[in-house]
Amino acid sequence: MPFDFAYAVNEDGNDYSHNAKSDGDVTRGEYRIALPDGRTQIVRYTADWKNGFNAEVSYEGEARYPDQPNGFPAGPSKTYVPPNQGYHY
Repeated sequence: MPFDFAYAVNEDGNDYSHNAKSDGDVTRGEYRIALPDGRTQIVRYTADWKNGFNAEVSYEGEARYPDQPNGFPAGPSKTYVPPNQGYHY
């Protein structure tokens, strides 16, 4: 059954879209999603009964990561105290 649809969301940190079109035999589409690292992932696909689902994935933009501190802060050292294993009568 032929169809054609599209939607997009860009609100409160959500940024994604999807569109697809089918002639009843082959479906072609694309979806995009904003990744936490700042890039946009784009998936373009075709699907049919003979070849199945085939996708090409690409990315736009450059990944950005927050600065990481060097190592962990030194904390107080903990001393191991073995449990008392003596018997008391």
